[in-house]
Amino acid sequence: MSVPAFSDVAKPSNDLLTKDFYHTAAAVLEVKSKAPNGVSFNVKGKSAHEGPIGGQIEAKYLDKPTGIASTRFSFNVAGRSTPLDSGGGILHSINIQPGKAALLICYRRTGLTLTQTWTTLNSLDTKVELDNSIANGLKAEILTNFLPSSKAKGAKLNLYFRQPNFHARAFFDLLKGPVANLDAVLGHEGFLVGAEAAYDVQKAAITRYSAAVGFTVPEYSAAITATSNLSVFSASYFHRVNSQVEAGAKATWDSKGSNNVGLELASKYRLDPTSFAKAKINDRGIAALAYNVLLRPGVTLGLGASFDTQNLNEAVHKVGASFTFEA
Repeated sequence: MSVPAFSDVAKPSNDLLTKDFYHTAAAVLEVKSKAPNGVSFNVKGKSAHEGPIGGQIEAKYLDKPTGIASTRFSFNVAGRSTPLDSGGGILHSINIQPGKAALLICYRRTGLTLTQTWTTLNSLDTKVELDNSIANGLKAEILTNFLPSSKAKGAKLNLYFRQPNFHARAFFDLLKGPVANLDAVLGHEGFLVGAEAAYDVQKAAITRYSAAVGFTVPEYSAAITATSNLSVFSASYFHRVNSQVEAGAKATWDSKGSNNVGLELASKYRLDPTSFAKAKINDRGIAALAYNVLLRPGVTLGLGASFDTQNLNEAVHKVGASFTFEA
């Protein structure tokens, strides 16, 4: 298995506890489509239980690499054949004849991904991704955002470097601070160890640091994380019992807060190849249920509800629904 990013050391249990629970919003509608030229569109709207309706429209264009292979060329000079090899993605050929010469250069297009988003908050966001273009295993992202109403601007540079037993990331906020967030994870035979730190360039100080250890195999995983300057500790466990049943739990303790330990339990059961149900409960007595079904190819329905089991007579319960259309 590949080494995950620092934020994903406990991903299996976190996904089980948080993903595909639909009570967090009253209604969510998402429409995905792809144009013949390869541009994909994603329109998403969300109606919160309190507050205005939010949404966004996203367009993504993928410029695929051409995949030109390295080729060997040759030309004759004074009766001799001189080989010219390609390097650095440049293919070149020189043809010399009496009285004239020709030079042919072909450049390998490594490809990029361009994503542009416009939200109901009137924020224009742009992301440019270069994956394995600069170096093998290195992915670079440039993110910008602009709010026309307030003229506020933002710019970030993200770097991801992945090797078989190593995964590192660097996030740079270029206009605020600037601030650098760095993290790295080492892996060996399922064992994981990672650390994270935030560095403020203006203050010349480390403003935040965290650490994590874990163990993961296809059937189960466990992780212990210490975040918020090693003051908030979490232990999580995930178990894929069989092809239909998954179970997991997470315990959290804030050493600067109370002595109480927060506990969450969750389970997922796949009813058939097109549907599944999930349930979870925490130490405060908040229980949640969710149901997801593929109605037909490209149409997915999600239903969810949460209940405060300690205050069943009060109007604190929530229900939500999600519709996803994909073409």
